[in-house]
Amino acid sequence: MNQKSRELQESGVDVINLTLGEPDFNTPEHIKQAGIKAINDNMSHYPPVAGFPALKKAIADKLARDNNMAYSPDQIVVSAGAKHSLANVLQCVVNNGDEVIIPAPYWVSYIELVKLAEGVPVIVEAGVEAKFKITAEQLEESITPKTKAILFNSPSNPTGSVYSLEELNAIAAVLERHPDIIIISDEIYEKINFVGQHAGLGQFDALKEQTVIINGVSKGYAMTGWRIGYIAAPKAIAKAVTKLQGQYTSGVCAIAQAASIQAFVGDQQCVEEMRVAFNKRRDLVLDIVKDIPDFKVATPDGAFYIFPDISLYFGKSVGDRVINSSMDMSMYLLEKAHVASVPGSAFGSENCVRFSYAAADELLIKAFGRVKEALAQLK
Repeated sequence: MNQKSRELQESGVDVINLTLGEPDFNTPEHIKQAGIKAINDNMSHYPPVAGFPALKKAIADKLARDNNMAYSPDQIVVSAGAKHSLANVLQCVVNNGDEVIIPAPYWVSYIELVKLAEGVPVIVEAGVEAKFKITAEQLEESITPKTKAILFNSPSNPTGSVYSLEELNAIAAVLERHPDIIIISDEIYEKINFVGQHAGLGQFDALKEQTVIINGVSKGYAMTGWRIGYIAAPKAIAKAVTKLQGQYTSGVCAIAQAASIQAFVGDQQCVEEMRVAFNKRRDLVLDIVKDIPDFKVATPDGAFYIFPDISLYFGKSVGDRVINSSMDMSMYLLEKAHVASVPGSAFGSENCVRFSYAAADELLIKAFGRVKEALAQLK
C-alpha cells in the first residue's frame, strides 16, 4: 500500500499516506549530536557482536530505572532493530514443528519470522469488542505439548491496545504454570502509552527466567533509521543470540550505538513531548471518526494507530465497485479518497483496516474528512 501510494503521488495525485509505522518527528538534537561526535571521534571500527559495554550498561540502567527490572549487561544483546532481535530469538529457541502462540491481530512479520524458524504459528484471535486483547482462558486453551513460545505485544501494533496490569496478572498466572514456554515480550511501543506506567510480562518475578524482552529506540526516540534494537533475556538465550548474530551480521553500526547511549542516559523530556503529541492526535482522530456510521473503533491506549472494524461495509458498493474485504476497502480509500491505509488481512484481521496517526494535525483532519466522505457513498 505504501508503494501504491507513492506511485500515485509521483503521478501528481494528492495522497495522504497513513500506512507507515514510524514517528513523523526527527531524532532529538542531543541524540543526533552524540552520533556526530562519534563520527568525529573516529568510532568507525568493528564493534563487539553483542553491543558496546557502555550501551548495554545504559540499557540495563534503563530497565532498572523505568521498569524496576534487574538485568546484567551480559543478559543484553544489541541488534539491528527490534525486528532483528525478534528474528534472532526465534531462530535460537524454535525448532522444526514447535508451536508459537501469536495473539491476533498481530504485527505482520510475526507469522513469517516464526515460519522462517520452521515453527508453527498458533493464532489466538481477539476482536474489537475485546479491544483486540486475548484472555487468560483463550491462552490456556491454545497451549499444547508442542507449545514452545508466545509472541506478546503491548502496546500493540496494529491496534494500539494496552494490556492492563489486571489482564497481565491473569495471563502471567497461566504462563507461570507452563515454565517451559518462552515468553517473547515485544515492548517497542513502551514509551507511547496513554494510560499510565508501562507494564509487561517481564516484570513478573516468577516469569523472569522464561521471558525475553524485545525493545529498541525506534518508536520512543524517533530513531527508526538508526536501526537499534535489543533483547534482555536469560543468560543462555543471550549467549545463543550472540553466537548466531556473530555469524549473521556481527555487531551493529558503531555510530548508531553511540547515539543510542545518549537516548537512554540523556534528557527524557523529548520522549514525553512526543507521547503527549501522539495522545493529542489520537483524540483528534477519534473525535472525527466517531461520526462515521458503521466504523467500529476501539479506543487505542498506546502506539499511534487506529484499527477500525469496517466489516459492516462488506457487500456495499458504489458504481461497479463492491467492498468484500479489507483489501477492497484499502484500495477504495486510496483510489477514491486518496488516503493510504493498510488492510487488516496483513495483521490477521480481515474485518479491519489500519491507519497511522503519526502525521500532522492538518493532514489527519483532511485525511479522515476524505474517508468519511468516501464511505458515505457506499450503499
